[in-house]
Amino acid sequence: MDNRPIGIFDSGVGGLTVFKEIRRLLPQENIIYFGDTARVPYGNKSPLVVQKYSLEIAKFLEMQNVKMIVIACNTASALALSTLRNEVRIPVIGVIEPGVRAAIKSAQNNSIAVIGTRATINSEAYQNRIKRLRSSINVIAIPCPLFVPIVEENLMNTKLADDALDMYLSKLKKTDIKSIILACTHYPLLKDKISSFFEGEINLVDSAYETAKEVNETLEARRITTEQDSSGKESFFVSDSPETFSSIAANFLSRPIDGKCVFHPWAEF
Repeated sequence: MDNRPIGIFDSGVGGLTVFKEIRRLLPQENIIYFGDTARVPYGNKSPLVVQKYSLEIAKFLEMQNVKMIVIACNTASALALSTLRNEVRIPVIGVIEPGVRAAIKSAQNNSIAVIGTRATINSEAYQNRIKRLRSSINVIAIPCPLFVPIVEENLMNTKLADDALDMYLSKLKKTDIKSIILACTHYPLLKDKISSFFEGEINLVDSAYETAKEVNETLEARRITTEQDSSGKESFFVSDSPETFSSIAANFLSRPIDGKCVFHPWAEF
């Protein structure tokens, strides 16, 4: 038994989709969340920069004595997962593998679309993993770089969001695609709008729930689940704009975040 917290990080608020599912599945576990709001988005940055940022955050989470790190960011999972696994001494889980498995399981035909940041799409992490597991599947991958800032700025219900959806996704209406992987943890905040855009005739695969299941399985396999019976504690850290983060987090989680969101500029690390 191990009462140390689970560490989760993302480039901003998008990783709260993963946080929410982990909290739902593991209510007794303590959780520390870090949002790198000063440097969001990661999707337009080079692999070396994403690896550098991810490693800095992982080291910070290790300083908080976490027992596991969850990369709740598709870009960082695609570009930095192996780096972190080589550099830290605790389990590290990304969001790509669970999402791919769920997409293949739910695929209604031999075609899957993947939408994500430019860095995630260019890494071909999803495309390659899908092909390795089922080579017959046709994969259409589309970068949607405006989606992250739309979510970060809480602009989901605006004409800007509608125009971005049309610009990026209208081409999919001309295909036989029935399943779309939301290959960015920010994108589930646009899930209702995407579903409406396709008139409900599309299956949207969100890896957050599958990732939470993998976290649970890893904790049990390593015998590091918590022994406490009460609700787990939550701590939130950001690298900029804690008030904005707290507001968006409360709207998304349908409740205020538990405790104060702490501002930790990188100069202090």
